[in-house]
Parts: sequence; structure tokens; C-alpha cells
Amino acid sequence: MRTELVSEPGDPGRPNEDFASVGLPASGQGGSLVVLDGVTPPEDGGGCLHSVPWFTARLGGALTELTVSLPDVPLAELLSRALTRTADSHAATCDLSHPRTPQATVVLARWSPGSVEYLVLSDSALLVESTDGTATALLDDRLALLPRSALATDALVDATVRNREGGFFTAAADPSVAARAVTGTLPRDGVRALAALTDGAARWVERFHEGDWADCLALLRAEGPRSLVHRVRALERADADRLPPRRGKTHDDATVVYVELPPSPPPA
Repeated sequence: MRTELVSEPGDPGRPNEDFASVGLPASGQGGSLVVLDGVTPPEDGGGCLHSVPWFTARLGGALTELTVSLPDVPLAELLSRALTRTADSHAATCDLSHPRTPQATVVLARWSPGSVEYLVLSDSALLVESTDGTATALLDDRLALLPRSALATDALVDATVRNREGGFFTAAADPSVAARAVTGTLPRDGVRALAALTDGAARWVERFHEGDWADCLALLRAEGPRSLVHRVRALERADADRLPPRRGKTHDDATVVYVELPPSPPPA
């Protein structure tokens, strides 16, 4: 089994707001991956005393534990439990009703001898390579489908589309958001590899159009996640001086988890 994980901050002078982990149970039967992309807070801190890395570390740590220790509980329920646990840890000190309370995008995948489960919430990506070589991107595209006019300012986003019907959802303090995630289950014997990417790494496809998702998976298989992130950084540097400037950060935190699953065991 091959697993590789790379996470690099967009700015070396700022903490990385992403979180990534791979969990492999002691039983040797299956495993899980967790990738979170923390949402950069406003200058006023979003009503919370804690940083986004504090939040993603706690939410990601809870998800890593729960996806391994509770293999029979659906991923959406585990996300709900992890959000409740994380919210409880700072509800007494922070305003969790603030629209920019610490929050993150979520990608979860869990595999067993019989199945591969997945959950995607907001604009990170999960790529699945089938045993026949087909690549499929499992995405929550609600943010991408919004008109640019709805995203004109952070204040407009917070007031009209963030964690609202008709807009998009992220994992913040409300555990009910777990029911909004894109979820599903695939037959284990049809999956060869998985790759989870925050949008800072997915820029290779979505922003710079260097290839499609199948090309991205092929690059990860051949050269590994670090090569993909280094290519994104080179593209960002080349793009920085172009006019007009693009909306968004020049460099973003970039995280990739790549897992090649071993052949599924034959039926007993």
C-alpha cells in the first residue's frame, strides 16, 4: 500500500490552515483519510479567540479518531459528532454564531475490504481512480456554480450565501451541515487509488488548466504529491505579474493526500 501526504503553506510567514491525516487501523482492515482546508478569517477574528489552525487541528483530529474507531457509523454522522465536539470546546469563550467563526472545507474517505465511502463538503476535491484506469472527480460544486456577482465582497458572501440555502456550506459550528455534504459508497474492488486535494493544490486543474483530473491523478501516480504542489507554485509565480490580477490569493495553502489501495482480498 502506498500513501503520500504533502501540505505546504501559501506563505511561509503564516501558519498553514490546512489539515491532513491518514488513519490505518491496527486490524489492517482498511483505513481512512481526512483533508480540511481552513477558511481564512476576517481581520476582526470572526468572534473567536482561536485561530483557524486551532480549529482545523481539533476538527481534523476528531475526524481521524472517529473514522477509524467507529467503522460502522456513516461519515456524515461522524462529521456531525466531530463538529459538536469541536464546538463544545470553545462555545463558552467564543461567538459561534458569527458567520466567519472558524470553519473549513472537508474531504473524508474510508475504505474497508468491501467498500470505499466518501464525503466532500465545499471546494476541496476527492479523485478516484478505478481499476480500469478511469478517473472520477467527486466534488461539491455549489460554490463554483454561484454567479461572480454573489461573491463580489466578503461581506456579501457572509450575508447571503455562506452556509445558506442557495449558496454553499462549510464545516463550522453547526453539526447539521454534515447532512449537506456530498456522500456516497463505491465497491472496494473497483477502486485502485484515491487523492484528496485542497483548492490550493487543485489549482493545477481548476485555475491554470494544465490538465484534467485524469492528468492530475497520472501526475500523482508518477511523481507524487510534492511534484504537483511544486508545479502549482511555479505557475503561481509566473501568474503573479499578469494583468488584470486574478481574484483570490496569489499563493494558497496546498495539501494533497494520495493513497494507492492494495488489491481487495478474495471472498472468504
